[in-house]
Amino acid sequence: MSSPATAPPPPASLKRIVAASLIGTTIEWYDFFLYGSAAALVFNKLFFPNSDPLVGTLLSFLTYAVGFAARPLGALVFGHYGDRLGRKKLLVLSLLLMGGATFAIGLLPTYATIGTAAPVLLTVLRLVQGFALGGEWGGAVLLVSEHGDARRRGFWASWPQTGAPAGQLLATGVLSLLTAVLSDAAFGSWGWRIPFLLSGVLVIVGLWIRLSVDESPVFKQALAQAEARKADRAADAEKLPLVAVLRHHWRDVLVAMGARMAENISYYVITAFILVYATTSAGVSKQTALNAVLIASAVHFAAIPAWGALSDRIGRRPVYLMGAVGVGLWMFPFFSLIDTGGFGNLILAVTVGLVLHGAMYAPQAAFFSEMFATRMRYSGASIGAQFASVAAGAPAPLIATALLSDYGSSTPIALYVIAAAVLTVVAVAAAKETRHRDLADVAPPADADRTAAPAADARTR
Repeated sequence: MSSPATAPPPPASLKRIVAASLIGTTIEWYDFFLYGSAAALVFNKLFFPNSDPLVGTLLSFLTYAVGFAARPLGALVFGHYGDRLGRKKLLVLSLLLMGGATFAIGLLPTYATIGTAAPVLLTVLRLVQGFALGGEWGGAVLLVSEHGDARRRGFWASWPQTGAPAGQLLATGVLSLLTAVLSDAAFGSWGWRIPFLLSGVLVIVGLWIRLSVDESPVFKQALAQAEARKADRAADAEKLPLVAVLRHHWRDVLVAMGARMAENISYYVITAFILVYATTSAGVSKQTALNAVLIASAVHFAAIPAWGALSDRIGRRPVYLMGAVGVGLWMFPFFSLIDTGGFGNLILAVTVGLVLHGAMYAPQAAFFSEMFATRMRYSGASIGAQFASVAAGAPAPLIATALLSDYGSSTPIALYVIAAAVLTVVAVAAAKETRHRDLADVAPPADADRTAAPAADARTR
C-alpha cells in the first residue's frame, strides 16, 4: 500500500506536473537542437568567416560539441543542489539559464562587427546551454517520477523524454518555415536570429507552468526526515549528495552509464549522421533526409509513452533490452535501406530506428529514478546520464563520419553501434528490476554501515 507521501496525486495535478516537465524539456531541447542546425547553416559564415569553408564548419560544430562537454558539470552542480534544495528550484534555474543563453545568441554581434570576440562569446553561451541541459534532465524526470505511484510511473515519467523529439520538431520546423519565406540573404543577415529570440517567449510560458507546480512530496518527506536526524552522524553523508552517490550507488551509476551508450550513440547516428551519410553515399538531398527525420521524430514522440506504459506491465529491464537488441540488429538493414535512395525506404529506416531507440529512452526516466535513494537521486541519475553523453552522444557523429571517410562503407559504423548495444545489454542485464519500488522506501545500500559506525567507534576508543 502506498504511504501518504507517495500516494498518487489527483489526475489534474499530475497532468500539470507532467506538462511542466514536458514543456521545460521541450524548450531546452529546442534550444540545444536549434544551435546544431544553425551551426550547419550560418554560424560558419557569420562567426568564422576567415577560415576555409570546411574549417569554418568544423569550428562551428566544435562549439556545438562544447555543449556536451559542459553537461557533466551541470549534472554535478544541479544534482548536488537539487538533492539539497529541491527539484523545482533547480528546474526553474535550468530553464532560465538555457533560455537566457539562447536568447542572447540571437542578439550576438557577428565576426564582421566585433571580430574574434564573436566566436568567443558564442562558445561561452554554448557552454551555458550545455551546463543547463546537464541539470535539466534529472530534475524533470524526477519531478514526475516522485509525484506518481509505482503502478504507472514508467508511463508518466516517459513524457518528459518526449521533449527531445518535440524540441527537434519545433526547432527544425521553425527553421524550415523561415528558410521557406526568406531569401538566403535575408536569412543570413537577420532571419537566423528569430528562432533564438523566440526562445525568450517560450521560456516565459515554461516558467509560468513550472512555478505553478509543487515540490516533489517524496523529496519533502526525505528532507523532513533528514532535518530530524541532524544530530545523527549519518547526516554527514547527506550534506554531500555527490559523495554519498559515489559511496553508496557507484554500481548504479555505472549501470546507468552503460545503459546510455546504445541509446545515446544510436540516436545521434540515426538523426544527425544520417544527414551526412544519406547525402554523400546515397545521393539523397539534405531536404529529403531532413524530412525523413522529421516524420520519424513525430512517430518517435508517440512511441515513447507507449514503451513507458509497457515498462509498467513487464518491467523496465525487458523493455530496455528489447530496444538495445533491436537497435543492434537494425543497423545493417538501416544502412541498406538508405543506400537505395528511396524516400519511403529512408523514412522506414529512420522510423524503425527511432521506435527501437524509444524502447530504451522511454523507461530510462523511471529506471534511473528508481535506482537511487531520494536524497541523492538527482545527483545519481544526472551523473549516470550526463557523463555517459560525453563518451556516447558527443563524439558519435564525428566517429561515424571518420569511419565513413576512412573505410568508405557503412559496415564499420553499423559495427560501432552494435558494439554500443552489446555494452548496454551487459549493463542492463546486470541491473536489478526496479518496477515495483516505492521511491520513498529506496535507501542507500550501505545503511548497514551507518548502524555499524557507533560500534566501530567504540572499538577504537
